[in-house]
Amino acid sequence: MMRLLKITLIALVVFGFTTSCFEDQDDNTITASEINDFIWKGMNAVYLYKDNVPDLANDRFSSNQEYADYLNGFNSPEDIFNALVYEDVTFEDRFSFLVSDYIALEQLFSGTTTSNGMEFGLRFVPGSNTEVFGYVRFVLPGTSAETEGVQRGDIFYAIDGTPITASNFNSLLSPDTYTINLATYNNNGTPDTADDTVTPGSGSYTLSKAEYTENPVFKTEILNVAGNNVGYLMYNGFTSNFDTQLNAAFGTLSGANVTDLVLDLRYNPGGSVNTAILLSSMITGQFTGDVFTTEEWNSDLQAAFQADNPESLINRFKDNDDGATLNSLNLNKVYILTTRSSASASELVINGLNPYINVVQIGANTAGKYQASITIYDSANFGRQNANPNHTYAIQPLVLKSLNSQGVTDFDDGLAPNISLNEDFGNLGVLGDPTEPLLAAAIADIATSRVFYSITQELQLIGDSNDLIPFGKEMYIDKSIPSIIKSQLNINE
Repeated sequence: MMRLLKITLIALVVFGFTTSCFEDQDDNTITASEINDFIWKGMNAVYLYKDNVPDLANDRFSSNQEYADYLNGFNSPEDIFNALVYEDVTFEDRFSFLVSDYIALEQLFSGTTTSNGMEFGLRFVPGSNTEVFGYVRFVLPGTSAETEGVQRGDIFYAIDGTPITASNFNSLLSPDTYTINLATYNNNGTPDTADDTVTPGSGSYTLSKAEYTENPVFKTEILNVAGNNVGYLMYNGFTSNFDTQLNAAFGTLSGANVTDLVLDLRYNPGGSVNTAILLSSMITGQFTGDVFTTEEWNSDLQAAFQADNPESLINRFKDNDDGATLNSLNLNKVYILTTRSSASASELVINGLNPYINVVQIGANTAGKYQASITIYDSANFGRQNANPNHTYAIQPLVLKSLNSQGVTDFDDGLAPNISLNEDFGNLGVLGDPTEPLLAAAIADIATSRVFYSITQELQLIGDSNDLIPFGKEMYIDKSIPSIIKSQLNINE
């Protein structure tokens, strides 16, 4: 985690920093907020869409005073950051963000958050564009939700007696302790959601949040399908601290001689790019050294990489993780379960594998996040070390977009499934059970190559439990800068 920032230093070395001429070059002292100054410089150095934001141009300011006046024109760090994020009639950057507490950000990337253990989704009540219901996706072990008896498939319509709406769900679900009021979802036996109903009940659960470190390797099963061993792996976050556990899960699958794999990423919001490469290499194993994905940065950084080390723009399949041999399955086909909550690194796996093996995607369109970010701190080199002690602001801007080996990227509407099958909130099933609808569709294709399923109309996803966690849906990179750049800046890793 502490090495995520070092790639940004290329901008400082190769191009020089536009605003550096405004410092110590004359007797004028910049009076603008030091946080606003840091935000502009960080975005100018690394932001993927820098070329689309005129105020980030290298020649935007002609004097110290003009730069200071610009910075002082914003009332808060949030205001200047929002002004620098790219948005026009055809595109909106939905994923760059500013944080006032980078300690919490670092904890998230290590897999630690506060949680009551109830992982949920939120949807509009059928026929309404204001009323919202929640449904439990899964329950984390050793948490308040598990102790209280919350189950996958539980439906709730209110928090502490207040009905959930599109405008209040965030405030209702944010407290450390709250009570969910249960309901019943009835699909009335049809795939059409127009006649579905959510009926309030009398049951409730009171849940409390505590610090929790989640192992994203949630469930590993070996299923017998037509006489063959089929692996099922539910993986809920690309958390690099748990790469060893992920490799161990593939050791279990390999030891069982699985002939097929169903990888469940339906609730996986993303995470480490390197972990996505490792996972893809574990699924395969026969493509070590081949191009998995390539990277495209802003024009300044792209030119710097091309001139200094073009290989650094390429991510390749691996056969080991820091010397530890990967447990690979050498598959030519994989089944991947997805929903709109499958984002960033989950999509990277699908897009990166598509040119090499048959990826059968089952479920719904993914989120549509093909960009990665890095953490930028307020320090001389934007790294964590020697960060400004006067505040804990950091920025997490998009810095690159990924392309697979065939150049596929920019899937703003997400990656479409081969087999469309939306989750039925009246019958979510048991994760890992062969009768669970999405897994059953994969098993049917494995066993007979004929899939028997019904398509339910999708209710709009309003949000999920990851949205209640700041920075909960990120794809971030872990790179070290080229040694020639590092030596110029006298940086020790």
